[in-house]
Amino acid sequence: MGRSRRTLPEELLLLALDPTTGTTAQPQSLDLGLAGAQLVELALAGRIAPDGDRIAVVAPRPTGDPTLDCALELLRRRGAPVRAVNWIGGPRLGLRQTYLSHLERCGMVHAVEGQMCGVLPTTRYQATDTAISREIKARLDSAIRTGVPPDPRTAALAALAHAVGLGKHLYPGNEGRSSRSRLRDLIRHDPMGGLVAHAVMDVQNGAAAQPRRTAPAGRQAAGPGARPAPEPARGVPAQPRHGSMARAVAH
Repeated sequence: MGRSRRTLPEELLLLALDPTTGTTAQPQSLDLGLAGAQLVELALAGRIAPDGDRIAVVAPRPTGDPTLDCALELLRRRGAPVRAVNWIGGPRLGLRQTYLSHLERCGMVHAVEGQMCGVLPTTRYQATDTAISREIKARLDSAIRTGVPPDPRTAALAALAHAVGLGKHLYPGNEGRSSRSRLRDLIRHDPMGGLVAHAVMDVQNGAAAQPRRTAPAGRQAAGPGARPAPEPARGVPAQPRHGSMARAVAH
């Protein structure tokens, strides 16, 4: 995989980054979404494939992206297909910070040091080129506005954005209600993106221990005609933080 193209985790993170505050929207569910975005990116690269509600490694060769290759190797070591909901719900120590640091090294964001309450050191991240984020969102806007089935990458990005609750960040207020609804509907255009997005929502709703109902034979669980999942309910318990942090990073 060449590095000329931004990966889905990078695009999802840039979508979530608030250009005014330098913080990320929906930080807890975003961590789950980044893990899910890695799965979709690996599937697009032909390294993994859905097997019912599980993920199977079909080509273990490296992609050239260190973070994706780490995830691929962990999947390979499982030795058998793993349920998407169990993978996404597993510990993801520092994944968001890993991608923020990567975006900083690539020159797409820069860190702004500060203090919380005048005491606790904080780091916020500002986009160095907001045109990149606008281009990413424009792809979603186009799919929502035209109704033309988007490419698998854009469909998966839309599914993940909906799953982690970015709809109200991207399309706020009553005027954005129809756009949020259409964003949700895009989940049906990519089976892998739909599988992962539903797994992200299941983890948020505490359903990781419950196997998903298997789709009828001959029909993908998140394929065309499947009922779209509702927007994540407000008040979903936040995911616990993994590990201690000496510094507060962008939330």
